[in-house]
Amino acid sequence: MAKRLPPLNPLRAFEATARHASLTKAAGELNVTHGAVSHQIKALEQSLGVKLFERTGQRVKLTPHGAEFLPAVSAAFEGIAAATQRMTRPASAGTLSVSCVPALLLLWMTPRLGSFTAQYPDIQLTLIPSNDPKDIRAADIDICVHYGDGGWSDCWIRKWSGLELFPVVSPTLINNRPIRSVRDLADHVFLHGDDGREWHTWLAAADALDLERGRRHRLGDARMATEAAVHGHGVALGDSVTARALLARGMLVAPFTLSVPAVDDFYVVCRNEMRSAPIVQLFIDWLFAEKEQDEGRADAPVAGRVPSRRKRPALKVIGAKAIPGKV
Repeated sequence: MAKRLPPLNPLRAFEATARHASLTKAAGELNVTHGAVSHQIKALEQSLGVKLFERTGQRVKLTPHGAEFLPAVSAAFEGIAAATQRMTRPASAGTLSVSCVPALLLLWMTPRLGSFTAQYPDIQLTLIPSNDPKDIRAADIDICVHYGDGGWSDCWIRKWSGLELFPVVSPTLINNRPIRSVRDLADHVFLHGDDGREWHTWLAAADALDLERGRRHRLGDARMATEAAVHGHGVALGDSVTARALLARGMLVAPFTLSVPAVDDFYVVCRNEMRSAPIVQLFIDWLFAEKEQDEGRADAPVAGRVPSRRKRPALKVIGAKAIPGKV
């Protein structure tokens, strides 16, 4: 049997009085008389069997019992207000704030904005390049597309995509300084978009961990590392999601057929209360539909996953010449 809850009006009177520390201000907010607020609070105190306020003249102060009770009441009203806002929010119109991994935002999502706009012309997006877990809880961010281990708690989460990692390099650089075997990487600068874990994973699969002692630049994220590779500053680790278009356009080539699973995956994440918002659901559906279309295309020479880790996989050059008119 459900536990009996206090009536709504006394709870509203208690919350407003506690927030203002004043019966008069609470009465003004609730558009009732001072006496009505006082009566509601007394009724609530009698119902609970405890004192909630200490009264000193025109001011009121929470008792220890009142201070303990207030957070739960405030959270309940905030939840009701948020749910009301979601229910009255248009399904296919309004504003939507999205936090997205910088590389994915620049290289995958931005080129597809035309598709979203064509389907939902009345939705205005605010796109924030970020992979900060704090964004998941931020009140001004509706949804996140983040890279991680999926271990975020107390939120709605769904894996959007795994990804494979493999070296990528500009056609100009590989033409000037050929990469015919993994040992040739020693003549190139390694471009890191993280702390080095991902390059370590690939080099371990290629039986070439000794190359980690070579020259390297550590950039802020995968987007910057990929951009540096496009400009011929070294060899970066591309992935099967964000590097696909650059490979297809000939701006990058993948010298080897060897790829390895990334350390983490891409996830769609949002606060639990946002999951049911129609406008959020539209964006989530669009994300997965676009990804499904990508998986049906074969527009880039992306290497497949290594079938076995027990023996050194074959390494083969698959792009040693620039494509005329594409660079």
